[in-house]
Amino acid sequence: WGWLCDRGRFNFEAVNSDHRLSATLVELEAGLTETSWNTALRAAAGMVTDALAAGGPDSIGLLRGARGSNEDAFAWAQLADALGITHRDAQLGDGLPAEILGFDRATIDEAANAGTVVLLGPDLKEELPVLYLRLRDAAEKRRSRIIEFSSVESGMSPYAWRSVRYEPGAQPTVVERTLAEADIAEQLASGDVVVVAGRPNLAESADATLASVQTVLEHAPGAKVLPALRRGNVVGALSVGLAPADADHDALATLTAAAEGRIELLILLGADPLNDCPDADLARRAIAGARRILSIDTFACESTQHADVVLAASAYGEKSGTTTNLEGRVTALAQQVTATGTSRPEWMIAVELGLMTGERSFGPDHPLRGVSNVTDVTELISSSVPAFDGVTVEALEAAPNGVVIGAVFDPPAPVAFSAPGRNSYDYRLVVSRKLYDRAVGTQMSRSLVHLAPGSAVHVHPLDLDAIGVDEGSDVKVVSAQAATVLPIRANASIPRGVVWSSFNQGGGTIEDIVDARGATTDVRIERL
Repeated sequence: WGWLCDRGRFNFEAVNSDHRLSATLVELEAGLTETSWNTALRAAAGMVTDALAAGGPDSIGLLRGARGSNEDAFAWAQLADALGITHRDAQLGDGLPAEILGFDRATIDEAANAGTVVLLGPDLKEELPVLYLRLRDAAEKRRSRIIEFSSVESGMSPYAWRSVRYEPGAQPTVVERTLAEADIAEQLASGDVVVVAGRPNLAESADATLASVQTVLEHAPGAKVLPALRRGNVVGALSVGLAPADADHDALATLTAAAEGRIELLILLGADPLNDCPDADLARRAIAGARRILSIDTFACESTQHADVVLAASAYGEKSGTTTNLEGRVTALAQQVTATGTSRPEWMIAVELGLMTGERSFGPDHPLRGVSNVTDVTELISSSVPAFDGVTVEALEAAPNGVVIGAVFDPPAPVAFSAPGRNSYDYRLVVSRKLYDRAVGTQMSRSLVHLAPGSAVHVHPLDLDAIGVDEGSDVKVVSAQAATVLPIRANASIPRGVVWSSFNQGGGTIEDIVDARGATTDVRIERL
């Protein structure tokens, strides 16, 4: 919190002892200052109106973070639809295209009982530990054989029937070649196949994984796909209307438009691009380039300090509603504690903002004009979103394990992915997440904040010798985009020619040198 104190941007009377936002804030001459909800909402509505007048709907961008219910996402999607906002996304360039949900989807139970599990994703032990435990149990009890494709060793590697390494950029080629082997083909044909698909490398294009999934489905046409998307309720948010229409309007496109001065109003719905986007340079330029910023959040994050208006959102446990897990299972949320300060659920904020913008958004016939509680919004989702047909309050009460939604998207069109070759002087970068990092939820927890391992680059011991530096020394890591300084570690589990670093650990940041639009990121390592 030193950055907040040093810059003097916040009135701390609006932030409680747990660093929660407890009231609304507006930018005045003295900085962000506490005000009433009516004043803050009028200011927010004015920013929306001004943005529409200055640049039209395409000049507004809406980015959602990891928190929030289905009802929250639906209300904001409805507001975006009413205003004509096309720049929207529930991911921050760190996931897979929403069309991954268009494949025939597996449940977690199906994955844990499939004859073969093809793992094309991150280190599940670090990113989705419960799923990791289910699949590890399946492997140990020999219900399933796991075929893992990864650039570096993962927590699942010791339990995999086959663990295949590939250099970033070569995943589709290696998958194609491996699945053509006789013993692999025989295994795929022996029973049910589930593909667990997630983002294994934030320094590599998501198209590499999408192309690899399609390759597996060509070899095993009856396979199902379990999307391993890490963000909380990202599947729900994408499913109820916050998915981008195409790659020209996703999170990276929105941030690019903001960086180029084409975004009049950037709405951050529990989103912190400065810490969550893999391309830190793009995020910084976007925050600086957006004319106005509206932040709706539970905690004051790094991006929040740049907002013109901040609206305090209720946290998990402070509101009711529903959520959707990665297999598409909708379950109920129950409010357990009183909301902090004057914070409100995000769906309520969206409705109030829509009403304040009048005919531009929620006209007299708009269904959200008549909602009075979260149950009304739940029923509205059930009646207006085809995939949620039947996910009523009554159905949820009768199904303690939740209700699985139907298909949301069409399967993606065939993806052709290729990456340029790597010269012998460079290393190919892998950036992935650890269980604990500088995410707001971790930083605000006194028991978790010290568990993040910190920043470093890891290389094979022989590569460390070739660089000519000692273990733990600071080195300069240079990409085509930028450079950063980090300590270097020897790690025998890292293949030669590859350098691995964990995401969002602070210190010298690996995110500074990642080009999120590139096929891969190649780096040089220089002695200081």
